[in-house]
Amino acid sequence: MTTPLGARTEPGPDLADVQRRTVRTVVVSQAVGAVGVTIGVATASLLARDISGSETMAGLAQTFQVLGTALAAYVLARVMRRRGRRVGIVAGYLTGATGAALAVLAGVVDSMAVLLLGAVMLGATTAVNNGSRYAATDLATEEHRARALSVVVWATTIGAVAGPNLTGVGAAVARWMGVPELTGGFAIGAAVLVVAAGWVWLRLRPDPLLLAQQAAGAVPAPGREAPGRSWTRFVTVVREVPAVGAAVVAMACAHAAMVTVMIMTPLHMEHGGAHLEVIGFVISIHVLGMFAFSPVVGWATDRFGRSAVLVAGGAVLLVSLALCGLSPAGSSWQILAGLFLLGLGWSCATVAASTVIADRTPIAARTDVQGTSDMAMALTAAGGGALAGVIVGALGYSALAMFAALLAGAVVAAGWVTRRHA
Repeated sequence: MTTPLGARTEPGPDLADVQRRTVRTVVVSQAVGAVGVTIGVATASLLARDISGSETMAGLAQTFQVLGTALAAYVLARVMRRRGRRVGIVAGYLTGATGAALAVLAGVVDSMAVLLLGAVMLGATTAVNNGSRYAATDLATEEHRARALSVVVWATTIGAVAGPNLTGVGAAVARWMGVPELTGGFAIGAAVLVVAAGWVWLRLRPDPLLLAQQAAGAVPAPGREAPGRSWTRFVTVVREVPAVGAAVVAMACAHAAMVTVMIMTPLHMEHGGAHLEVIGFVISIHVLGMFAFSPVVGWATDRFGRSAVLVAGGAVLLVSLALCGLSPAGSSWQILAGLFLLGLGWSCATVAASTVIADRTPIAARTDVQGTSDMAMALTAAGGGALAGVIVGALGYSALAMFAALLAGAVVAAGWVTRRHA
């Protein structure tokens, strides 16, 4: 195709520059969005208990939020495929902000149904924060893809640490608004999530996924999408590219192993007389292991290969679970080291597996596979969390660590599969 004499052609965007701006934009939104998610975590179970009048229903808010995360991961992936990362991320943040506002309303009208609806919608924020890591990979070169992804994961550290520490501020905001004290964190969360949505709407231009689709000639055709096609594309990719299927399994198993042990550790420590401050310190060290070293993990993934870091992550998980299983009730060096390594092993497995998915999934099915894998990750975590209490109640904390070790072993096996099909 020739250009008429004298006609001017507009140069395309500098993809390297768009990639840099994308990473900067998503790092900020990830940090801000994580505050919106975590600020209400410390009070969600207490609010559910007060509204329902039953301690047995206190965990329902968190359970419904996890289910909302799974649903939103799948739905928002379809939105992103058609409209790009920008629209999908903004939609997720605004859905989460609405959910946080509903949690405030639930406290005012004393309605458990409204609280659970809000929790489901708030789960969209977790889905967006999980999915945002992929926005950093759309235009990244293969040799730098894991590092770009890992920087976004690292940004979660800021919100994960800051959110729970704003509980006191939330109480003050609640008093100022004249609403129940436990809803103040959700009020702040709603405002923060609106800010994150506005930031992404203004800054994530041009859209990295749409540019990547255009470069690959895979722009979705206009018109309605047949129901179920997203799942069909996922199944097709997993069948044709075994390494992607193995990465999905690895990510889900690593997440389930981490969640099942982490949520029961405070109870294990409390049974041994550990003070609340010590329990909080151990959990903070665990969060540090999950996020703070992500850039190092990303560098190693690019330098030594996805499979090597995935196998290493499974091995670190096994060591951590051995330490947890051998730890006495209460506070001990074993539980401190075990929880830190549990977070670090999760980081290695998640960064490496996510990079495999970004590397090996065709651009036309990329969001479908990414969204479905995040949905699987959330559902396995929900299942593991439900089993955790049963296992500890019947067999003890050590048995729970042994159960989680089976999941960690699956991560190692999945790492070898990705290596074999590299």
